[in-house]
Amino acid sequence: MDPSPNRNGFFERLTALLLREPEDREQLLALLHSAFERNLLDADALTIIEGALAVSDMPVRDVMIPRAQMDVIEIDEAITSILEKIKKTGHSRFPVTGNDRDDIIGILHAKDLLRVITGDEESVRDMLRPAVFIPQSKRLNVLLREFRVSRNHMAIVVDEYGGAAGLVTIEDVLEQIVGDIEDEYDFDEAADNIRLDQAGRYRVKATTEMDDFNTAFGTDFSRDEFETVGGMVIHHLGRLPKRGEVLNIGDLRLQVLRADSRRVHTLLVDRLHAPGLAE
Repeated sequence: MDPSPNRNGFFERLTALLLREPEDREQLLALLHSAFERNLLDADALTIIEGALAVSDMPVRDVMIPRAQMDVIEIDEAITSILEKIKKTGHSRFPVTGNDRDDIIGILHAKDLLRVITGDEESVRDMLRPAVFIPQSKRLNVLLREFRVSRNHMAIVVDEYGGAAGLVTIEDVLEQIVGDIEDEYDFDEAADNIRLDQAGRYRVKATTEMDDFNTAFGTDFSRDEFETVGGMVIHHLGRLPKRGEVLNIGDLRLQVLRADSRRVHTLLVDRLHAPGLAE
């Protein structure tokens, strides 16, 4: 079957637009935005193309989870403690440490714990998979290619002294191209602004008004300087936050679950000292 006239017209217009031979990336992006304005590209396609261009210039250090925020398992940790950690975080892979956080001896897949529970393996050490170590300066496009070839989904980022600086997953790289691939989008479409997740923490839309936030958490933050919880986070940081950033305000710990170059979308909120929401 021959392509429809509309489809042919789309590609002809797009080809004509790109044949202007942009001389640098700025001109290429300008052409792409022009294509979007002329309805030759939709918003999702433009976002993906921009993300793909961005990862070729972005080093791992810009998207990695910092060492202090890494969820790790100690090699001698009890199975019950490991299971609780998996339940709390929801992660499927964990770096396993020996003497300290710099001594990463392997990667544990949560599903492999079934072999210990069923008696097929005797210890966590027997199930460890080799850890991949990469420098902070590695480009994301190169790392993504290596992830695809090796079928590995996690790498440990090391600093110039060989110490662990953080970790990065294939999801972290892909999210720079296609956006957040977890379930925060589903939450963004939900009617309620504050929701308890399965780990017992609270997901909060950044657009939640401070009055509602104060009522829910029993706080008394002023709304004179900011009207929403997202505005409060930006106010305290003095800039737009990055995904994964954590800050403590009063007795609350706020982690940025989803943010882009323009605004904050979703936060993870839990108490530092007192559990539960206000009734």
